[in-house]
Amino acid sequence: MRLPFLLLAGALSLLPAMAPAAPVEIGFSDFFASPIGPRGLEPTAQLKAAAGREVRLVGFMVQREQPQAGQFLLTPRPVSMSEHADGDADDLPASTVTVLLPESQSARFVAHQAGPLALTGRLEYGPAEDATGRVSWIRLHLAPDALAAQASAAASPHSH
Repeated sequence: MRLPFLLLAGALSLLPAMAPAAPVEIGFSDFFASPIGPRGLEPTAQLKAAAGREVRLVGFMVQREQPQAGQFLLTPRPVSMSEHADGDADDLPASTVTVLLPESQSARFVAHQAGPLALTGRLEYGPAEDATGRVSWIRLHLAPDALAAQASAAASPHSH
């Protein structure tokens, strides 16, 4: 009985270590069914399947008049918001993602960055209200080092 166990244990040690799963590539166009039907926006099977998983998303940081600590907004195209002038009437697309910093950085304000950003984090789908009363449907929870990696890529002399 002991010999088969030892053979199995030895065989398992020869297997390569399990690598963490690569992030799922998802785009803003993958969020909702198109064209919009009579029931309004409907999430795609791809969005539902990505919920709770590590994803990679490329988008543009919304330039806000009143940034919020611990979060920023990401959209498929460059957008500027004037919350003071426009109030609740903003031009944000339905596919806007609320990007949430880790709890340890919840007081941090992220400076606006022009151009596309590639972010990786855990995707969350479903209605959630933030401290200001704004309801988001899609959130991206960043890893603690996510913005450090983004900043070093932006500072690299080889990035164009």
